[in-house]
Amino acid sequence: MPVSRRLVVLGLGLALAGCGGLRDSRLNPFNWFRRSEPRETIVLPGEEADTRPLVDTVLSMAVEPIPGGAVVRARGVTPTQGWWEAELVARDVGDDGVLVYEFRLLPPKGRTDVNTQRSREIDVAIYISDIKLQSVREIVVQGASNARSAQR
Repeated sequence: MPVSRRLVVLGLGLALAGCGGLRDSRLNPFNWFRRSEPRETIVLPGEEADTRPLVDTVLSMAVEPIPGGAVVRARGVTPTQGWWEAELVARDVGDDGVLVYEFRLLPPKGRTDVNTQRSREIDVAIYISDIKLQSVREIVVQGASNARSAQR
């Protein structure tokens, strides 16, 4: 085997060995936010612009990196069926780098049944750009009785 071919094989081997460190580094977008954890709800000063009620309970929350930003997904459960127009409503980013989303939705227009929890679960998501994420170290999704957060 010629010397140049050996150097190429050696260089490729070293490059592949170095890739293992990238998996755990902050450069990897999949490491930007950890799994969500329960958190205390945050009481923010100021008037609420959205009058829709908060979801009763936030069951889960995840931050999924995508090109150009991330998608925040949350799942909540309502007391009855028929809740609609669910949305994550952003509050201002605090000086401490905490981005708070309120899980808001509208109640049913008429009387509805209470069925299984699965039939009362609602999923919602929102896109956040890389530019907005630069100053964020924690994302919080909160409902009426609890909140969940994911930190960098």
